[in-house]
Amino acid sequence: MSDAPKHVEDIKHWQSFAFGDAEAMMRWLSAVGFVEHATYRDEADPAVVVHAEWLWPEGGGIMFGSLREGGVVRNVGGSATYLVTGDPDAVFDRAVAAGARVVQPLVEEDYGGRGGSVEDPEGNHWSFGSYQPR
Repeated sequence: MSDAPKHVEDIKHWQSFAFGDAEAMMRWLSAVGFVEHATYRDEADPAVVVHAEWLWPEGGGIMFGSLREGGVVRNVGGSATYLVTGDPDAVFDRAVAAGARVVQPLVEEDYGGRGGSVEDPEGNHWSFGSYQPR
């Protein structure tokens, strides 16, 4: 994987999450291949992530924070996203090694590409695949 996208301002879609354990999820995201762009913490309690922006090196990004009073996203788990990658096998394997549960093993899809799905430690659904809509 390459480094983070060179022009963050060009990213116009950001998937949003709230995490019950933001520290554990940042370790998981890093293991999968996300790159930290910015993480802002509560001054009174640095364990609380108020806002974070992490980038998918192949394009796109996510925003997240700790589940907390006054937070905009109020659900932990239950979100779903699809990440396009040139090497779904490697990303899938890293996700599982970091603690994800396999939902659908990697398969060759009839409509093109190869992909599979996992559930992260907080119950969010992640699909990794090489299929890129055109």
